Amino acid sequence: MTLLRQALRFTSPLLPFICRRCRTYSAQAGAVERVISAFRSVSGDEGVSVGSAVREQHGRDESVHSQSLKAVSKILNRLSGLCLNLRKMEVLDLHQEYFYVTMEPGVTRKGLNSYLRDTGLWFPVDPGADASLCGMAATSASGTNAVRYGTMRGNVLNLEVVLADGTVLHTAGKGRRPSYDCKITIKTSAGYNLTNLFVGSEGTLGIITKATLRLFGIPESMVSAVCSFPSVQSAVDSTVQILQAGVPIARIEFLDDVMINACNRFNNLSYAVTPTLFLEFHGSSKSMEEQVFITEEITRDNGGSDFAWAEDEETRGRLWKARHDAWYAALALRPGCKAYSTDVCVPISRLPQIIVETKEDLIRNNITGPIAGHVGDGNFHCLIVLDPNDPDEVQRVHSFTERLARRALAMDGTCTGEHGIGLGKRALLREEVGLLAIEVMQEHYKRYSALDFLTTRCQENKVCFKF
Repeated sequence: MTLLRQALRFTSPLLPFICRRCRTYSAQAGAVERVISAFRSVSGDEGVSVGSAVREQHGRDESVHSQSLKAVSKILNRLSGLCLNLRKMEVLDLHQEYFYVTMEPGVTRKGLNSYLRDTGLWFPVDPGADASLCGMAATSASGTNAVRYGTMRGNVLNLEVVLADGTVLHTAGKGRRPSYDCKITIKTSAGYNLTNLFVGSEGTLGIITKATLRLFGIPESMVSAVCSFPSVQSAVDSTVQILQAGVPIARIEFLDDVMINACNRFNNLSYAVTPTLFLEFHGSSKSMEEQVFITEEITRDNGGSDFAWAEDEETRGRLWKARHDAWYAALALRPGCKAYSTDVCVPISRLPQIIVETKEDLIRNNITGPIAGHVGDGNFHCLIVLDPNDPDEVQRVHSFTERLARRALAMDGTCTGEHGIGLGKRALLREEVGLLAIEVMQEHYKRYSALDFLTTRCQENKVCFKF
């Protein structure tokens, strides 16, 4: 494990720092030497490197190469404001008979599935990028097949977390082995669900150093399809009806005409430039026939056409690459501009209305905002492309994103299904959950971020950094 930052920029007296927000400077003689000494007292001389090659690689910060969880917890207890590089933590502990695997933060989604390739098991949550699985847990990642397999929140069984004071917590108990088949997890009503408290906490409550994840059997067959529609309404209506018919579809993704045009240009494709659904079916050969038949019937009743099927892995990969490249395809619509993505999520029954209204809002305000969505669970994204040097356009985009979020809240949805609150939606969080819920969250944060280790403050006591 490599610690890239020397210490908390102000609350720790060990380092000189510049607060980016307040632009104040504080220096103390011998601070760097004291930091290095503190690291060595925990990790030993062999665990600390200050060589020029190492410092050049890691932004000229001093770095610690701790080899144990105990050393990491001691460092957290002593120093704050640290940036952690966990890429070398990649221990795997597979239990095929229980359909679960435990790994450290260095293991990525693709890395895990490569490791599992000869076991008949896989981990299906797919946010698009080859992300760290512990990072996916920290952000409660989702993706294209959440409609069938759920999000990270439903697939994390246990976490090992280092709290801000250096305490090591196992959220479902140390050494607990969940005994279940691939569909039904073990029952428990023992205490609070601490695992779900940390899933999605984005590092504000502690550092995840190990995660136990639920695995699934690899489907016997997979078939993907693309289908074009005459309107947004007909495409989204088809989505709702497919789900209402009980089809256990694995993926169902919506791309509007602007997004399809961008994907065609970026990937040299020739899909019809109309609202489009990308679909995927998993199961046995026999069950797939029934799923495909019902889906074709529903989509044709809603004006669907131009079906393109993909059964072999290579063809399916090309099809889904077009979907996963949506961000870059959107950027290519306006070279030299920047992209900003926002998302909301609503009940499935309100999905047709909100997407239609959002499209109208984009057109009315002359905003380039291709839409792509995991519509199977009511979640969609606007990939807005704008000129950051145009104040008028920036303001129009800002106003649009607020209207979109409040439109979702008015439909009993959420202001963000995947992206999180960040800075831009803090006020909307209060509107969504209420003041009491905010106060409860703050109390939890205070309990877990002992000594304010997970928050950096400057001389004016303003929060300048949060981890």
